[in-house]
Formats: sequence, structure tokens, C-alpha cells
Amino acid sequence: SKNQHRFNVAFKFKTGSPAPGPVPKDQVRLYSMRFCPFAQRTSLVLHAKGIKFETINIHLKQKPDWFLEKNPEGLVPLIETPAGEVVNESVITSEFLDEMYPEKKLLPATPFGKAQQKMMLEHFSKITPHLFKISSAKRKGDDVSGLEAELKEKFTNLNEWHP
Repeated sequence: SKNQHRFNVAFKFKTGSPAPGPVPKDQVRLYSMRFCPFAQRTSLVLHAKGIKFETINIHLKQKPDWFLEKNPEGLVPLIETPAGEVVNESVITSEFLDEMYPEKKLLPATPFGKAQQKMMLEHFSKITPHLFKISSAKRKGDDVSGLEAELKEKFTNLNEWHP
């Protein structure tokens, strides 16, 4: 439901920003960046599983010291639990959430079914760089018709892909 998620988009936490308080007992906290596709993966898992969460957006060029204490690499996504457990990297956070909240599993129960889904995810993750190329080219005013045709072909290949 819409009430499961509070989104802090109006304010990016940056150098000098106060740390948020403790994670409420009934939810997890997602440290993100507004346009990060890797953090979006974790956000999609949270939504798909119906996990209550809040999002804290981090300014990645001006990271607060308290965020670097949680994650010295300074990258998002990062999940924090009410127990203070911190997990980063989009694939790892997704698997962690799937295991911590087993009521609604994301992956099939069989090892082969899991492998098939992971192979498809790996195949799809190769499309992400093309999205960035198109976005960057559009901002520069460049012709993106060739890039868009290439992306369309990759999506077509994904639709026809079977492990």
C-alpha cells in the first residue's frame, strides 16, 4: 500500500547533514540516490515483497561522514535494519531481503529455477549501460536513433532469451 513507504526526496543528505535517527522497529531503511538503477533494484524488491521501508537519499558527491561510517565505500544501495545490520550491493541486498522476509519469495524453490532467474537477471543487467548512453547523448543534444535501435534489439533479444 502507499502508506508502507515514506520517501525523503525533498532533501538529500550531504556533508554536514545530521544522521537520521534509529531505524523504526517495523521497517528497514534504504539509503539510495534518486536516479541510481542499482538502488532501484533494491527498491523494487522492497515493494514486491511488501516490506515497510523508508528511503534516505544520499548526495554521492558530498557524502555525510555518518554515511561513510556505515559504508566506507560510500555507495548505494545500502539497507539498514532496526538491529543496526548494514548490507550493501544491489544483488546482495535483494537476496538478503528475500531471506529475511521469506513470506513472499522472489526466487523459485528449485536450484535450477533460481539459476534460470539469476541468468536472466545477469543478461538484463547488460542493458543498463545502454540506458545511460542514451540519456547522456540526449542531454548533449546528440542523435540517439542508432543507440535506441541497439537498445530495442537488446530488449527483443531479452524477450526471446531462454536459458
